[in-house]
Amino acid sequence: MQFGRTYEEFEVGAVYKHWPGKTVTEYDDHLFCLLTMNHHPLHMDSNYAEKTTDFGKNVVVGNYIYSLLLGMSVPDVSGKAIANLEVESLKHIAPTFHGDTIYGETTVLDKTPSKSKNDRGIVYVETKGYKQDGTVVCVFRRKVMVPTETYIKERGGEQPGRPTPAK
Repeated sequence: MQFGRTYEEFEVGAVYKHWPGKTVTEYDDHLFCLLTMNHHPLHMDSNYAEKTTDFGKNVVVGNYIYSLLLGMSVPDVSGKAIANLEVESLKHIAPTFHGDTIYGETTVLDKTPSKSKNDRGIVYVETKGYKQDGTVVCVFRRKVMVPTETYIKERGGEQPGRPTPAK
């Protein structure tokens, strides 16, 4: 299974469709809210959401959806990353509700060799998240520093920290 890419493996215009999707549960949403201390009743209080919002039900916290999509993209985009450098933009386009299934895809917008070190480069990508009906819910752009093949070889190959099983 591929886990990330080297600089040479990225092609401008390539689209990576992340699989599998994730069905968002009420538990997922509430746990994320509790972990991040986001106690807004729109996310936590179904009575409040039903009686006082345009949606009539709880809305999944947007940063959970962003985090989910970022995680989905790791095997295709940043699994070999040296660093995530920047999230240039983050847009929440439409709400997500408990029971929705989120899918993601990432498009390579640009790539640039590092100006200071020749064993790495910067990849500029846009990730879109959408629900089971195709509605786009979240879009973000980021820059990721990734290694070249030389960087990987000089540091022991694909999985240098993986132990060898005892015999």
